[in-house]
Amino acid sequence: MKSVYKVLLAAVLVAALLSPLASSNPDGLERVATDLDFIEKGEGSQVMESPVPDYTFPGIENGAVATAVAGVAGTALTFAAMYGLARLLKKRVGH
Repeated sequence: MKSVYKVLLAAVLVAALLSPLASSNPDGLERVATDLDFIEKGEGSQVMESPVPDYTFPGIENGAVATAVAGVAGTALTFAAMYGLARLLKKRVGH
């Protein structure tokens, strides 16, 4: 169990320190949509709004800090979801 927390700590540190260094260029799908001139067809078609639009945590003025917080939040939420799923599956298997 101790190693799980070490991995989580490492992931959170990577998210916090490296997220602000991520490229600001559009990802592959967004780039293709822009290049082929159909990006506007996807605008506003989402079922719900993103809680963290463009990987910047809302309400934080400093862009690098907002991106780091978004990275840490995403890492923590993913860890929590996968940890919960693993515990649930472990109970089902009976170990």
